[in-house]
Amino acid sequence: MKKYSVIIPVYNRVDEVEDLLASLSVQTASNFEVIIVEDGSTDPCKDTVEKYRNKLDVKYFYKENEGRSIARNYGMEHAAGNYFIFFDSDCVIPNNYFAKLNSMSANEYFDCFGGPDAADNTFSHTQKAINHAMTSFLTTGGIRGGKIRLEKFTPRTFNMGFSRKVYETVSGFREMFSEDIDMSTRIRLAGFTIGLYPDLPVYHKRRVDFKKFMRQVYVFGMSRITLKILYPDSLKAVHCLPALFLIGATAMIAMAIFVSPWWITPLALYLLSIFASALYATRSLDIALRAVPASIIQLGGYGYGFIKAYIQKIVFGKGRNEQEEIYMRKGK
Repeated sequence: MKKYSVIIPVYNRVDEVEDLLASLSVQTASNFEVIIVEDGSTDPCKDTVEKYRNKLDVKYFYKENEGRSIARNYGMEHAAGNYFIFFDSDCVIPNNYFAKLNSMSANEYFDCFGGPDAADNTFSHTQKAINHAMTSFLTTGGIRGGKIRLEKFTPRTFNMGFSRKVYETVSGFREMFSEDIDMSTRIRLAGFTIGLYPDLPVYHKRRVDFKKFMRQVYVFGMSRITLKILYPDSLKAVHCLPALFLIGATAMIAMAIFVSPWWITPLALYLLSIFASALYATRSLDIALRAVPASIIQLGGYGYGFIKAYIQKIVFGKGRNEQEEIYMRKGK
């Protein structure tokens, strides 16, 4: 029996699956199986998976489209390992990932773990700029797996694992946005240990352009309000910062236009600090320049989604699903 079952939901991502399986096929430790769950793709990756039959212990399943959480749950139902590992299809895994995981878990075991994401050298400058925006302490508070954090660490499904016992106790993922945060919260509430392996990264491609990135972070902002409804104590000050940034930046720009140009100074200094930190981290002027709009999008998009969902779901009570309504009634 394999120790780990790697579960990957896929929807029309043939090229990404190729890169992911290629990286898994050259791991220095091989005590894992790979389970690909094709979630009703119109462009299936079955032929790509077949190419790796002789290189990996890989299983392929095709099911109707029901969402990535249902696909992950389907994968767990067909998994043989004692520990379930989750990667997104747009990840590339360093070749020593499982060797390091074996060593780290033997030294410090967690029922549920997570690791950070990073940008591979082969990624485009835009992808690297987006990665910086999503991981910098100046933009996210380090909540996505960094060593310095403003809130309790929460594993995310681009690099997450938990034991079979956790699954049998807590059950699977809910089909919702930020389903990994919801899952991590339920695991913690069930009394299991959760920890970060900071030196166990994956290379996460994320969105390849700013338009797609904007849509992604907008959804993240909206889902934070859903999580607040489900878990009233889960909303922390750090989650409100993007909304405050959006409000403050809008106010400063308005004041600079109608009162005095000096009002823009705090915003300009903040964006300059983002540029400087990106330049120091990446040693690339082009990436640092792209990191500025990427950070504006990350904060502004998240903040807009957060504010919109707060007004709709909490102030006016509109758009809540049945599960959210139950939790709201309990809260009242």
